[in-house]
Amino acid sequence: MAKDLKKLADELVGLSVLEVNELKNILKDEHGIEPAAAAAVVAGPAAGGEGGDTEDAKSEFDVILKDAGSQKVAVIKAVKEITSLGLGEAKAIVDGAPKPVIEKASKEDADKAKASLEEAGATVELA
Repeated sequence: MAKDLKKLADELVGLSVLEVNELKNILKDEHGIEPAAAAAVVAGPAAGGEGGDTEDAKSEFDVILKDAGSQKVAVIKAVKEITSLGLGEAKAIVDGAPKPVIEKASKEDADKAKASLEEAGATVELA
């Protein structure tokens, strides 16, 4: 049983942002569970470990909201859509800029999030 739980935890930590969002939708639609911490699964392991491998080809990126710009409401909506957070949590990210929106995302997911935020009027950086 413990090995199964360890394997499940490893699989959850390895999910991309899009996969986490899909998992959230499945839990909500099929099981009636509202996973408020879906973004925490993505953002969780980012706390440490910035070693010397930043010069190697990066496979994980952080999308950092630098400034919301003049279209703050549109940026809040974009953050809400990207992260699947509630309105209050999305607003807190925008109000707290500069702040990471998503962490350890694939290049493709990070580029999509960056494009969506910039389209809404935000200044964004990939790290």
